[in-house]
Amino acid sequence: MSINNDYVDAKSWPFEEAKKIVEKVKCSDKEFVLFETGYGPSGLPHIGTFGEVLRTTMVMNAFKRLSDRKCRLIAFSDDMDGFRKVPDNVPNKAMLEQNLGKPLTDVPDPFEKYESFAAHNNAMLCRFLDSFGFEYDFKSSTELYKSGYFNSSLLLVLKYYDEIMKIMLPSLREERQQTYSPFLPISKINGVVLQVPIREYDLEKATIKYEDPAIHEVVESSVLNGECKLQWKVDWGMRWTAFCIDYEMSGKDLIDSVKLSSEICKTIGGQPPINLTYELFLDNEGKKISKSKGNGLSIDEWLKYAPQESLSYYMYQSPKRAKRLFFDVIPAAQDEYIDSVCKFNNGEGKKCDNPVFHIHNGNPPKFTDCPKFSMLLNLVQTCNTLDKDVLFSFVKKYAISDESQQIIKKMCEYAVKYYQDFVAGTLHKKTPNQHEKEALIALCEKLKNVDGSLSDTEMQAIVFFVGNEFYSGRMRDWFVCLYTVLFGTESGPRMGTFINIYGVKNTIKLIEASINE
Repeated sequence: MSINNDYVDAKSWPFEEAKKIVEKVKCSDKEFVLFETGYGPSGLPHIGTFGEVLRTTMVMNAFKRLSDRKCRLIAFSDDMDGFRKVPDNVPNKAMLEQNLGKPLTDVPDPFEKYESFAAHNNAMLCRFLDSFGFEYDFKSSTELYKSGYFNSSLLLVLKYYDEIMKIMLPSLREERQQTYSPFLPISKINGVVLQVPIREYDLEKATIKYEDPAIHEVVESSVLNGECKLQWKVDWGMRWTAFCIDYEMSGKDLIDSVKLSSEICKTIGGQPPINLTYELFLDNEGKKISKSKGNGLSIDEWLKYAPQESLSYYMYQSPKRAKRLFFDVIPAAQDEYIDSVCKFNNGEGKKCDNPVFHIHNGNPPKFTDCPKFSMLLNLVQTCNTLDKDVLFSFVKKYAISDESQQIIKKMCEYAVKYYQDFVAGTLHKKTPNQHEKEALIALCEKLKNVDGSLSDTEMQAIVFFVGNEFYSGRMRDWFVCLYTVLFGTESGPRMGTFINIYGVKNTIKLIEASINE
């Protein structure tokens, strides 16, 4: 395996993770280095699921740049898991209640579109991933169990049954210890995934014996070909061994599970993957987002108000830090994404450590300047228009290419939607006091003396000059005055840029109207 020295000094977290994988596989002769991301289709896929696949893909792409080894990403659906709880955000709840306990692939689709609830949710997952252009191999737990793909690994679990029990039992409550078994037989009576104690097992016959609560009789079942599935921690370790997975990340809530699954993986002869523990996404109340509750943001909801690149940027940032995932984070994510693209194309900093290097796999858009989302929101208000074409007429000077023109036009459309749903009606302009009036009048006088066009920086210097006269040493107070009086909010755009976009004459009228109001 050869290493590309152009990236060995990269400091961004995907490259740091990729270096760990290089070290792990450097002596391996595997045809493919395998990355995995898992999904439990007990509820509709949410934005956290997307984030895990995106981040894993970023690490995989970084690895490809470091190494000449081939890679594959497996998107695994644990769709043979027992259906334990009816989600809050689905129809036909009564029907679902009647199918509790069955494998998700045996539960009817409450939306009546697919052959099962798992098939519906798997299709949604793939649609989400396809819409972002991910390259992945989808794997169904049910298909792999029933086809016999996992049989050899299941025999290893049976062979080391006692050792696995010794790993798992100390992690369980005393009551759960009495019924725990690595194997979950599928009842031949009612099709329910059973959590029952195993009376005995036979490695030669590959069978287990247990009492089926539906008939209160001891029955014998094969552990192969989908007649049983594994408890998920054991399943995780078995899967790592069966696929020879090299890398998988997981949430903070699974730290203990990773440790147990890693021990099981080693016990049956496998090598656990490199693991990144990421922090969880929180909703607007600071609670963990959940598939069953449907809280937080969905992918479709985010994409209604901002492009997919801004979502990718938000997912990229600080994966080990918990972050709120609600509508109010969208404008900042879009603005920071734009900043990163401009810095990349202007040669600021090391390109491979810029977020957009990983968002676009080294080939971000080519613009070097672009209006901020926050700027567009202010323009919607001050222009008193919900027409995206009118909005574009103010910022079209940034569209120096067809690519940037399409980006900016789309941003204008997003800004109008976001303003309508989240900003309109929440803004309350402040009535300026005497000192603030004097400062604003002074700014008007300076702007009236502007002769010819000025750069954004030169226009910003005029704003600073007036601020120093009236708010010496308190420049933040000056800008709070401008934002609260002109826009009705305590934060706002870079004023020099805003004045140039909105126009000097229009800005003077805006200031005078705000003073008179």
